[in-house]
Amino acid sequence: MFKLTSNFSPTGDQPQAIAQLETGIQANLKNQVLLGVTGSGKTFTMANVIQDLQLPTLIISHNKTLAGQLYQEFRDFFPENAVSYFVSYYDYYQPEAYMPSTDTYIEKEADVNELIDTLRMQTSSNILSRNDVIVVASVSCIYNIGSPEEYKKFTHFLNLGDSVDWKQLSRRFTQLLYERSEFDFKRGTFRVRGNHMDIHLSYEDYAIRIIEENGKIRELHKIDPLTGERIDKERLEQVVIYPAKLYLTDPVVLERAMGEIRHDLEQEYQAMKKMGKDLEAQRLLQKVNYDLEMLKEVGYVNGIENYSRYFDGRKAGDPPYSLLDYFRTAYGDDFLVFIDESHMTVPQIRGMYNGDHARKKTLIEFGFRMNASYDNRPLRFDEFYRIPPHLIYVSATPDEWEIEQAESEIALKTKKKALEDSTHKGVVEQLIRPTGIVDPEIEIRPAESEIPDLVKEIEKRAKKNEKILVTTLTKKTAEDLTEYLKDKEIRAAYLHSDVHTLERSDVLDNLRKGEFDVLIGVNLLREGLDLPEVTLVAILDADKEGFLRSKTALIQTMGRAARNVGGKVIMYADTITGSIAYAKKEIERRRKKQTVYNKKRSIVPKTIYKPIREKIIDRPEGDDLLFDAIRKDFQLEKLDDIDENSMTAYDKKKMIKALRREMKQCAEDMNFEAAILIRDKIRHLSS
Repeated sequence: MFKLTSNFSPTGDQPQAIAQLETGIQANLKNQVLLGVTGSGKTFTMANVIQDLQLPTLIISHNKTLAGQLYQEFRDFFPENAVSYFVSYYDYYQPEAYMPSTDTYIEKEADVNELIDTLRMQTSSNILSRNDVIVVASVSCIYNIGSPEEYKKFTHFLNLGDSVDWKQLSRRFTQLLYERSEFDFKRGTFRVRGNHMDIHLSYEDYAIRIIEENGKIRELHKIDPLTGERIDKERLEQVVIYPAKLYLTDPVVLERAMGEIRHDLEQEYQAMKKMGKDLEAQRLLQKVNYDLEMLKEVGYVNGIENYSRYFDGRKAGDPPYSLLDYFRTAYGDDFLVFIDESHMTVPQIRGMYNGDHARKKTLIEFGFRMNASYDNRPLRFDEFYRIPPHLIYVSATPDEWEIEQAESEIALKTKKKALEDSTHKGVVEQLIRPTGIVDPEIEIRPAESEIPDLVKEIEKRAKKNEKILVTTLTKKTAEDLTEYLKDKEIRAAYLHSDVHTLERSDVLDNLRKGEFDVLIGVNLLREGLDLPEVTLVAILDADKEGFLRSKTALIQTMGRAARNVGGKVIMYADTITGSIAYAKKEIERRRKKQTVYNKKRSIVPKTIYKPIREKIIDRPEGDDLLFDAIRKDFQLEKLDDIDENSMTAYDKKKMIKALRREMKQCAEDMNFEAAILIRDKIRHLSS
């Protein structure tokens, strides 16, 4: 049962918005829009809808930073419920690709973030075992993750009093892709110690201890993986063990799939030969036969996902199994999907399939992959759209498509008298902030002298301990401006897509803590960031019409100044573009409504300072210090001074992690010789 925990009650136009959205869902509307200005409490409205209707919910965000913030908010709202975080688990990802013009084949290369992988595993186990589930996800939730039905088959139940044999249980855990490890006890491993066995669940921070007596399970405990101490208070009667990985292969299914792969391989090989593609045909034959040998011997091969259609029992062209299928399998049609910042997220969902298909097409045409790899893909938009029973598009600037879907469905329902609430228009507006704060004042200044003018504005606010956001058009400009401000003894930092996923939230927290005064970014400073200390948003090159300076982008960026009563927006522009004119007019419309509302109710606007939330994940202390030490004074000759013989396994793991980050930095700086030397050192340490 969902239980919302908050010191606040719905206020302003939140009660009206909540009521209309719930009416729409109860009337079986598929599409609704929540048009809520920044700071109006859209997240709180969503939380109230979830509690009132008691429906499992998927919330999709278009970037990891916002997904992280939403996850933290919902975790605070629902501390007793299963709030999960599901984003791409790659810190670094280079997809497999081939460039015919230079005859260059690029192997898939990825660095998996184990902590995010754990949260993904936790998501799948929560969905299949609980009804009080809220998942905050990025658009990666539309990618193939294997069949939920197959995943459920591998679930193992441990009950008090059950007969147990360590050999059989070890074999079963191995089938679930757990590894036996007597010394390095970590997530996804198990070990045997006399009359008890410990298994460190891949999706939890704790391990399970199974105590055997006379061939039966006498006790089940949760234990601390490090100390082995018992951490549960109540006696466990049953424990459910979910697989260590989302993608598994049953031996029977594997044998069938390999037969189908061989059959299709022969057909594709002969087809290429007939087209005169002898080289490509031989390449395909050699690559797939190697993969089949690996599958036969170890049951796994790098790139196994390219054969997923055979394992899932899907036909060519069938949609892949995604996180939405887990929701559908567990809850049928009784769940909600919120699309946060829908003006950005919906186009992103639309574009995923085409980019993936174009890359796969080249690989297939040149014999690097079979046609089946087309079916290891994200959902097409029409496939995605069919699954959710209820979609609520949440945005301060919803796109025309979302509005059209919602309004046309309302018109049809009203015509058929299927909706009692005649005031529901499909688009639910939420323009009033509980704090009474109105939209920020907007000022347009010449771009010619934008930097000197900006410095003056920053210095003025920094003296009062107020915070400033600055948006630029490129990453390079953001970094250069940060260095320029630091040279002037202004505390500044930048935030863009190259900053690691979990570190982005830390940067935002550090701004709020007062560790610096100015945060400079490109596109990550637009939607959803909750920073009440910010009193100024400066938009550089505001008249450079385009994606980053469209009417939607401008309105969203201006919204970052709407959390503080002293909020102000300065746009630096030499010409008034159509986007600037529209954005200014829309903000003035909202300001007028908000001012009238405050005046009627004698509301005095006030800034509410929210506490800084706990981090999504507490990373081990020392990781950042180690990396900073290497970055501060990195010299290649010091690589030879790294003595692996004097390191513990844990120290070696930290060193490898830090070196990998340095290697990527060297590659980005085009210092490829240094990157190669560091790569070789990493391989030596890993061997």
